[in-house]
Amino acid sequence: MTPTCILLDLDGTLVDSAAGIAASIVVALKEIGVPLPDGGTLLSFIGPPMYQSFRSVLGLDESTASRALQLYRAAYVERGALNSRLYDEVPALLETLAAAGFPMAVATSKVEHQAERIIEHYGLTEHLVTVCGTSDGAGRSTKRDVIRECLLRLRAQGIDTSRPLMVGDRGYDVQSAAAEGIPAIRVLWGYGAPVESTGAYATAESPRALAQMLVSPREPKDLVSHPCS
Repeated sequence: MTPTCILLDLDGTLVDSAAGIAASIVVALKEIGVPLPDGGTLLSFIGPPMYQSFRSVLGLDESTASRALQLYRAAYVERGALNSRLYDEVPALLETLAAAGFPMAVATSKVEHQAERIIEHYGLTEHLVTVCGTSDGAGRSTKRDVIRECLLRLRAQGIDTSRPLMVGDRGYDVQSAAAEGIPAIRVLWGYGAPVESTGAYATAESPRALAQMLVSPREPKDLVSHPCS
């Protein structure tokens, strides 16, 4: 299968944002008096919606998790969002895919206006049709919500969405795409553990390898027929 459009995760796929996210989580947890988790647990927060992680990973009740989310977002806006770096080969990846004619969009669990801020900061806007993230006002709280909205925006621009492909570093990306009937490539340079490749149709060790896989496919030739296990 050759995709007709590509949905790209942001954190751990285009941008190494661990430092800013982890620091903002620490600020929030200290404020509400919750013991700080270890570094590995902090990394597990990167990818899924933050409220969900506060609830499921730390076991916070609804009101405490909501308060932690507010504090996290405030800290992230102030000094966390741009405490990040663009992965070295990402600009070349986007240029290669754009030159090959692939329409691309960002589909992230990050709040949309912060995702837009980061994309603009790193000068990636020209290669993307849209940047879609979560939005309290629009009722988008899950990756599935974001994927659906992203595809709606692409179709509104006249883009063929009959064979979309999700690219992300976490099992959450793979599972959310699969729930929408979309194949996913899991990238290995982000934050996910090896087990998170389960259900992915392929994995890519680097942005360069991903570009080669999509532009000059050799193995696997058909992403749909070669699921990872």
